[in-house]
Amino acid sequence: MSGLLNSIAAATAQGLLWAVMALGLYITYRLLSFSDLTVDGSFATGGAITAVVITSGGSPLLAMGLASIGGILAGFVTGFLNTRMRIPALLSSILTQIALYTINLRIMGKPNIPLLNQRTLFSILQDLGLGRVGTGLVNGLVAATLVVVAMYWFFGSEIGAAIRATGNNPAMVRELGANTQTTTLIGLMLANGLVALSGSLVSQQQGFADVGMGLGAIVIGLASIIIGEVLLPSTTFWMRLVGVAAGSVIYRIVITLVLEIPGIKSYDLRLFTAIIVALALWLPQVSATWRQRRARKGQDNA
Repeated sequence: MSGLLNSIAAATAQGLLWAVMALGLYITYRLLSFSDLTVDGSFATGGAITAVVITSGGSPLLAMGLASIGGILAGFVTGFLNTRMRIPALLSSILTQIALYTINLRIMGKPNIPLLNQRTLFSILQDLGLGRVGTGLVNGLVAATLVVVAMYWFFGSEIGAAIRATGNNPAMVRELGANTQTTTLIGLMLANGLVALSGSLVSQQQGFADVGMGLGAIVIGLASIIIGEVLLPSTTFWMRLVGVAAGSVIYRIVITLVLEIPGIKSYDLRLFTAIIVALALWLPQVSATWRQRRARKGQDNA
């Protein structure tokens, strides 16, 4: 039983670290209605930059800052391709993602860089007496909380409100004098900056950076967003952000519990991820249909 509880605690810590990525994806997927596949590449970019900086003697905080800048630049490229070169959103993000694979290899110089004997944000807390799971929980909770608070503040500002409105009603945004190309570009840069920051944290937590560590990140992010919306439906922006973070944690716990089932192997993870995302996408439709039927039944009885 204690082993299962430790596994759930570790999954919670990992979910909080990945929540930063899911919150970045929320900007493009929900606020901008932009199908951005850049995240699979920019997540790895964050890990790659972090590994190179730390192994070169840099501080973990410096590595995280530079990783975020790398993600911001990746988002800028996708936004430039889409808004200035008129390449469709999905294709522009795919082009950036493909390019980032080579760029990440160039940054690291090899496919994988270990961080096990390096001074990271997690090893610093371990030196203070916290265990591996404890450091993950502390760092994850602090990172997710700061990002949620920062996003809530920023998207309450004038430029933030314009970005939020861009995905829902771009014509209205243009009527109000804002440039939707600029708001889209800024949104993509912020989103991928957060994704890269998450990649930086995850690489420090797992003890290595790998060129393929971002593979499937978009699916994990979408699962987190949808699970959060299903389990914590809310009309307030604050609770939506909290729901995304909670969805990331719940997703990780579910995956951990699934892997505890006898006969399930680690390579089954992607199959169950696809199943979870499919169910999460289907549940809102089922819920809406059920509410409509109840409404009709109520009218008939009246």
